Order: sequence, then C-alpha cells, then structure tokens
Amino acid sequence: MKKVFVILGILLLLFAGYIWYSFKGGKSRVKGPKPVSLAVSKHSPAFNQSVQAVLDAYYNISEAFVNWDTAAIAKHGNDLKTALDNLKVEELKVDTTGIYETALDPLANAKNETANILKEPSIDTKRTAFNNLSENLRLLFIVVKYDQSKLYWQECPMAFGEDQPGYWLSKTDAVRNPYLGISHPKYKDGMLNCGGPKDTINFIAPDTTGKER
Repeated sequence: MKKVFVILGILLLLFAGYIWYSFKGGKSRVKGPKPVSLAVSKHSPAFNQSVQAVLDAYYNISEAFVNWDTAAIAKHGNDLKTALDNLKVEELKVDTTGIYETALDPLANAKNETANILKEPSIDTKRTAFNNLSENLRLLFIVVKYDQSKLYWQECPMAFGEDQPGYWLSKTDAVRNPYLGISHPKYKDGMLNCGGPKDTINFIAPDTTGKER
C-alpha cells in the first residue's frame, strides 16, 4: 500500500511538472490585444475612384477661379463634366435606405451648374454657378457618406459683396478664396485668404491601428 502512495505521489509530481512546463517553462505564448483590421470603406474602390475624379476636377477648377484663369476654368470644367457623368452612382442602388434616390437630385444639379460654368460668358456669373455647384456637391457627399477623405466647407463672407457669402469645398483648412482670388479689380490679392472653415464633411471610418489616414 505504501508503494502505491509513493507511485501516486511520483505521478502527481510528474503531472504538476508537465503543467508547469507547458505554461511557464515551454515556449512563451505572448498574449496581447487581438489583431484588428484596417478601416474599410463602405463603398467599392471603383466608386471611390470616381468620386476622387470629381474632387480632383473640382479642386482644379477652384484653383482656376483663384487665378482668374478662364481658360483653365473651361478646361477643368470639362474635366468635371466628364467626372460627374462617370460617377458610379448606380452602385448605390443596392442600399435599401434610399441613398441612391436622394443622391440623384444634387448630382443632377451639380451637372447643371457645371454646364453653367462652361457656358456663362463672364467670370462673375461663372462664380455664381460655382457657388451653386459647391453646395450641391456638398449635399451629394453627405448623402453618399463619402469616407475616403475629410472635406472642409469654406466660407467667404463677402464673396458677392458685403454680407453676401460664397462657399466652396477644400481638401485642407487653408484658405485660397476662389471668389476674390489673386487678381480682384479692387483688392488684388489682398483677400486671397479671406474666409475660413464653416463646417467639415468627415465620414472616415475610425482606424483602429492608431495610424492616421
């Protein structure tokens, strides 16, 4: 009987040693936060690329207004017309909350205002169309919840005279005023930085890796 207890004791010691080795003495198992995935867009790459084409053309036409360059306004206006025509808005039909239907109106208005920029003879009337274009693009990007970059909604409080503001979209909070620009007949380039951010459009998904997007 004594031998049985001895054998049982040895077995218990061996089992305890095995347990200790598995959790302490063997290969260490590093425990930490579970891996997290990168933030993923709600839209397809094709849709996001088509929106980026709209933004690129829009930013170029805005800069053309800054420079009072009607030839560049026409060039980039045509680029914007093409980009708006190629916007992958059909993708939004899969959504069941009415995003597609809601997006159609500001998109159609943006196309009309782009056409007005191209056909209006004076830069002043082109700027009025640009202001309307900007408002409709702002609404469009809010409706579709564009999530690839943060957009700044800028305001110039005197774009069309005292107390007559104008608005535009910008990729940064820096102000380059497309309504007063660098060649204003009265202010020259003195009002280039007139205005500032009024609001932002920001649907970027949180990046849980800690890296900025």
